[in-house]
Amino acid sequence: MGWVENTNRRIAAGPIGRWFKLDGCGHPKERKGSYFFTELRAGLATFFAMAYIIAVNASIVADSGGTCECPDGGRCTDNTEYLLCQSEIKRDLVTATAAISALGTFFMGLLANLPIAVAPGMGLNAYFAYTVVGLHGSGKVPYEVALTSIFIEGFIFFGLALFGLRQWLARIIPRSIKLATSVGIGLFLTLIGLTYAEGIGLVVGGKEVPTALAGCPPQYRDQFGQCPDSQKMRNPTMWIGIFCGGVLTAVLLMYRVKGAIIAGILLVSAISWPRPTPVTYFPYTPVGDDRFEFFRKVVDFHPIGRVLNVQDWNISGYGGQFGLALVTFLYVDILDCTGTLYSMARYANLVDPVTQDFEGSTVAYMVDSLTISIGALFGTPPVTAFVESGAGIGEGGKTGLTAISSGLCFFIAIFFSPIFASIPPWATGCVLILVGSMMTQAVVEINWTYLGDAIPAFVTIALMPFTYSIADGLIAGICLYLLINSLVWVIEKVSGGRIVPPNKDQKEPWTWRVEGGFAPTWMRMVKNGEWKFWESKPTTTPAVVGEEPEKKVSSEKDAPVSGEKMA
Repeated sequence: MGWVENTNRRIAAGPIGRWFKLDGCGHPKERKGSYFFTELRAGLATFFAMAYIIAVNASIVADSGGTCECPDGGRCTDNTEYLLCQSEIKRDLVTATAAISALGTFFMGLLANLPIAVAPGMGLNAYFAYTVVGLHGSGKVPYEVALTSIFIEGFIFFGLALFGLRQWLARIIPRSIKLATSVGIGLFLTLIGLTYAEGIGLVVGGKEVPTALAGCPPQYRDQFGQCPDSQKMRNPTMWIGIFCGGVLTAVLLMYRVKGAIIAGILLVSAISWPRPTPVTYFPYTPVGDDRFEFFRKVVDFHPIGRVLNVQDWNISGYGGQFGLALVTFLYVDILDCTGTLYSMARYANLVDPVTQDFEGSTVAYMVDSLTISIGALFGTPPVTAFVESGAGIGEGGKTGLTAISSGLCFFIAIFFSPIFASIPPWATGCVLILVGSMMTQAVVEINWTYLGDAIPAFVTIALMPFTYSIADGLIAGICLYLLINSLVWVIEKVSGGRIVPPNKDQKEPWTWRVEGGFAPTWMRMVKNGEWKFWESKPTTTPAVVGEEPEKKVSSEKDAPVSGEKMA
């Protein structure tokens, strides 16, 4: 291992080491325990933990139909021409997802020096595909107009981040609503993973009841996806998805096997790729033949054709729905990216205990914002930070070199688009369920003892899956929180403090005057004279890089949670 130590030492003492503040670089704020080869290994761990997003995001967004036109009101389940177009959209989105993930993650590491990867967000892509645009374009906003709202959102975020508003807004949102948002989206993803469109096909919309048990082979389904009682739970692809993609992946996650999620996806896909089987993803049909011909290329660069730069700026006919989509993307992304960035920065010990901000926060938000707008040009939903970055941080990643390593892996994945585009929905359905289960872990942190916190949180959680809309759940939860707690405040003031809930002392405190102030990091650095970082004198001499210290986790709260968590 001598050459590894020597290489770590030489790189740390050079310009790369000083830019990324590696251990031994001599920078006043060098990050202890960060070494070049450790950072590269951590980047690989992050990529394998979240590589599933390439296939999953492409499948979810392709369900919207993209720029394809469905002539029969959003069904088109048997329209060959439409299904061929949808397959092309999915291939475009595989390339787009890998490309925007590579770009955003690379610059998150290079400019913000954070070990955090970004990609199109789970939950946000479901809201985009199934609520805003709708299945096969059956929603109230066309695909092109929805991308326009995302493009605008990115630049609004840029302004909010530059002047500190984005950080401040995220910090004043009541904690119960933040936690409930994570849980609600987890249940929403679980419902999606149980359906035919993007999952194992276990649940379908019912006739006499809102939902019904399904799981029958395709030839037994009616036009609404209903199954006869004798054929329910008989679909072999469903059982392959459950056992190989769900149970096996869960066991691997329990033993903390790196890349467990993508291993389950690849296993189910490999079982589904041979053609003469009842579970094949390439049946002998025009759509199956088209899929198989593309799959046979294995290594190929598929240019983004149908979804590249297709924004529609004629939004006059979609005013209310366009505004709702824009506001919802803004709010959900504030929760999603900001909460994830804070939790990952805290896990990497980069959060200032006084200001409650982390080093490079403003640059990180600005990179994320611009990546959102560029992603809209590529045809993808909003990009956000991923909590799977904790896998890399757990491997010892502390600097932007971890993110750069992950970004390069995403770039290489662009040239394997035939593989990622040929992953069947029953291979990713259980992944959505598992990610949903991980996101619902935050439910135990909600303050259930005080109803002013508990009821708005519960309504937020319940309405997201039951209304099949993240926006409806968020709006209901926030409005109910404001209404209930405002009434309690008014009654207390009018009664002179005599009429108050018996357990009001158990209410979680809330104030708009958050600790750390309003100003963003760069303003505080200018005020304190810290902005001339290149004039900082080394306070330590470059140390000899020896054995890497063991990573310590002070508490369970410091450990990352696998799966995407909102905040």
